Amino acid sequence: MKTAAETGHVQFDPWQSLRKITAARIALGRSGGSLPTREVLEFRLAHALARDAVLSPFDAEALAGDMRAPGVEVLVAESAARDRSEFLQRPDFGRRLAPASRALLVERSASLPPVDLAIIVSDGLSTLAAMTQAAPLLAELLALLREEGDWKLAPIVVARHARVALQDEVGDIFRAKISLLLLGERPGLGNADSLGAYFTFAPAIGRADAERNCVSNIRPGGLAPAEAARKLHSLLSESRRLGRSGIALKDEHLLLPSAAKAKALEK
Repeated sequence: MKTAAETGHVQFDPWQSLRKITAARIALGRSGGSLPTREVLEFRLAHALARDAVLSPFDAEALAGDMRAPGVEVLVAESAARDRSEFLQRPDFGRRLAPASRALLVERSASLPPVDLAIIVSDGLSTLAAMTQAAPLLAELLALLREEGDWKLAPIVVARHARVALQDEVGDIFRAKISLLLLGERPGLGNADSLGAYFTFAPAIGRADAERNCVSNIRPGGLAPAEAARKLHSLLSESRRLGRSGIALKDEHLLLPSAAKAKALEK
């Protein structure tokens, strides 16, 4: 008798229906003692997409152009990592500005008063995330900040090859109350386009990760950019009001679009 693999027959998992409600790799089924060919190919595709997200070149000038609008100044800077390979092998280089970029920002900040918020955008570990999610998120967030009318902003900095701690140096240069870094997150096999948003009150070189807040999984299939902007706006406002961030700042913002949904959750 031929095996399932020899006949091409796939035995489906009993909980196959759960795949409709999650992107996780569950209920894959089997063909004989192996995974079905379709699942093997989809795994290889997901792995290739994740590698591409990490290794793809970052067009900082193009992203800066997408963000420029009336009243929005954007500067392009470099971390101390000279290229993608060095960035991946030397995380410490991604935490500091290159000397020429530091000089550029110091010169620009000299003509500005202290600001409430310094925003930095970088490729991080997913160029795809930065190129696709950062501009829509910033458009929504800047609109919310303008509605308040009292936020003083530094020029937006688009930095190549940055790690999270780069926000400390940039925020310190602009004498910002808060620094916010939008960074491509390390891709998984379920998605490769997830953006993370990290902010720190009173940024300065040497800040610990416990002094930061993070809003993660910003992408259409996760936390949509418009919802992420509302969440960030709420958290940034509280951080400025209370004068703290990180473990000292609790997230009490509920992302419920309507009272009807709230009632539905109570049932």
